[in-house]
Amino acid sequence: MRAYLYDNLDTDCREPHEQNPSVPVSVEELEASGVLYWRLKDENFEDQIDKICADRNYKNRDQITVSKQGLGELFDAKIKTFFAEHLHEDEEIRAILEGTGYFDIRDKQDRWVRIKVEAGDLIVLPAGIYHRFTLDSNNYLKAMRLFKEDPVWTPLNRPCDEYPYRKAYLNVIEAN
Repeated sequence: MRAYLYDNLDTDCREPHEQNPSVPVSVEELEASGVLYWRLKDENFEDQIDKICADRNYKNRDQITVSKQGLGELFDAKIKTFFAEHLHEDEEIRAILEGTGYFDIRDKQDRWVRIKVEAGDLIVLPAGIYHRFTLDSNNYLKAMRLFKEDPVWTPLNRPCDEYPYRKAYLNVIEAN
């Protein structure tokens, strides 16, 4: 995982969009925005996932392959939906199994932070955080999705500051 401030240029979202000079964002800064990160080791990947699930009360999991082949005719529409700025009422938890992509989050100052993820990364985006996702130019990512309850992925596009999970998120962030 590598995180840095997004350059906000209106070009292909699958490009790195790294400012020049680059402005790195540390794991501690991500944590201040409520984002959690683990680097999983290949040799005991499943054991690590099981431990995180037990510790954080994740009960369900599935897998998604985000690629032209995996999504077929829905590919372009799904990528557009994923890249629209949104939030969820639940955490978004992804363990990257194969490939690479980007999660963009809004930090405490409402700046875009780009987080490049690759196989072995596990990321948790808190409920209520504005974010988006896109592939990189490789156009392929396979991820395990983890859920506290039944698998649900309902994006609420910005603006939705009036929703209780957005307000709860802001209260937690402001307290830190």
